[in-house]
Amino acid sequence: MFRVLVSRAFQREFQKIPFNSQTRIRKSLPCLEEDPYAPRAHADIRPLKDTHPQKYRLSVGNFRIVYVVLGYEVKILDILTRKKGYSGQ
Repeated sequence: MFRVLVSRAFQREFQKIPFNSQTRIRKSLPCLEEDPYAPRAHADIRPLKDTHPQKYRLSVGNFRIVYVVLGYEVKILDILTRKKGYSGQ
């Protein structure tokens, strides 16, 4: 089992998201406790290229959750809208 921690940046951005999206994101986070590396049903996980330490993204609707795995801790760094995540802003 992995332990999931969230950054202040994530918390700040999370509060700006509509409530129904917040609920959907909350329901998706427990999958990171099981296995933060492997994509599976209800967990669209991909590694991000050219990042050190290796970062990953979890896709939830129109949002992208960026995180890093250090030992048995999953540190959620940020949450981006799909548009912002793919434009590199």
